[in-house]
Amino acid sequence: MNDIKFYNIMTYGCQMNVHESEKLAGFLKERGYIETQDQNNADVIVFNTCCIRKSAEEKILGNIGAVKPIKKRNPNLIVAVCGCMSQQKEMADLIQQKFPFVNIIFGTHNLSKFGEFLDDYNTTHKRIKSIEEETYINENVPMFRTSGYNGWVNIMYGCNNFCTYCIVPYVRGREISRQPQDIIDEVESLLKTGQYKVITLLGQNVNSYGKDLDSNITFAKLMQKICELPYDFKLKFMTSHPKDLTDDVIDTIAQNSKISKAIHLPVQSGSNRILKLMNRNYTVEHYLEIIDKIKNKIPNVSLTSDFIVGFPTETEEDFNMTCELVRKVQYNGIFAFMYSPRPGTPAANMDGQIDFEEKNRRVNILLKLEKEISLQKNKEMIGNIENCIVERKLDTKSNDEYLVKTDSGKTIIVKNNNLKELTFVNVKITNIENNQLYGEVIE
Repeated sequence: MNDIKFYNIMTYGCQMNVHESEKLAGFLKERGYIETQDQNNADVIVFNTCCIRKSAEEKILGNIGAVKPIKKRNPNLIVAVCGCMSQQKEMADLIQQKFPFVNIIFGTHNLSKFGEFLDDYNTTHKRIKSIEEETYINENVPMFRTSGYNGWVNIMYGCNNFCTYCIVPYVRGREISRQPQDIIDEVESLLKTGQYKVITLLGQNVNSYGKDLDSNITFAKLMQKICELPYDFKLKFMTSHPKDLTDDVIDTIAQNSKISKAIHLPVQSGSNRILKLMNRNYTVEHYLEIIDKIKNKIPNVSLTSDFIVGFPTETEEDFNMTCELVRKVQYNGIFAFMYSPRPGTPAANMDGQIDFEEKNRRVNILLKLEKEISLQKNKEMIGNIENCIVERKLDTKSNDEYLVKTDSGKTIIVKNNNLKELTFVNVKITNIENNQLYGEVIE
């Protein structure tokens, strides 16, 4: 008799969800389950959901429905749905009613109870739906990390900003910071293994870290403490809110060689009128002041951003202001999305909703502009010397090509017979072909 049991986790959404799936996998590994990519072989299927856009929810609901015939063939299959989408009571109720074959439904606040839910269902075979309203930090959650040489580390949970378009504060709760020593201990435990060369600190707004703690710890001080650990690694973080990006954070990034010189600073719009409607609490002028400080103190910085196109009442003039901001900043890359109304958020009930065709037209214009700038920025990198991590050897005829990656995630192909994977090397960028960078190792 074969006692081996398999699990499959479907992850949707942001890096926070990717890391939380590593925690879900930890509970399953503890109970002897083995990962499979084939849902037909799975004994447990978990959907870790996202609700940031309507299209994401529709895709997830369709994929949950596709499991029905698998469940019919294997009645013992356990199907669980968790995450941001199921944290919404109305959506949790819909999943319960529409998909009677789903056995366990829970939200973002009680992810640490997944092991209990699994054990309870295996014992009682009774459906479980548990949506808690408050987040609490459990430092004893098992993890099965699946992100290669990058180690995700939560430093805080939740968000206090209540941007009018965003569902996150409603499904993630208010901001809660982890104790600094717990974070440092986790980072050190990862670095000690030698497997992790990049540590990425996670939070909905990392710049707010520590504001709810009794100590005088700040995000800048936390990064400095982590960089004092005696290991060879790069420190990254996401995501930052412009209104909370202080000078001490910029200075800490500029002065510490271990901290990645890549900053993702979502602006969302280039129109002050739209920013006010979004409740972003900064102006374009303030944002550009921050950008100027960053560029002055970190000359080779890589800047990226997020944009929402077609927010309610956005005019052609507002949109043109966004395009002008992109031209001014000259981002290394952007993520542009069409506004998606989220039930329960103020923007969903605003007048002046813009039709899909117009939003689609505008987002394509913005993405075309970004592509043109990105190509030019890549060309400007020729001659730069970048500190890169050696990712892997390429399977080519010459058998001496490696793929290395810069701080900002740009890939460079280098020829060298003496490189060791997961080490850091300095690479001079020599040329570009079809938007692919090439370089040589500098000793």
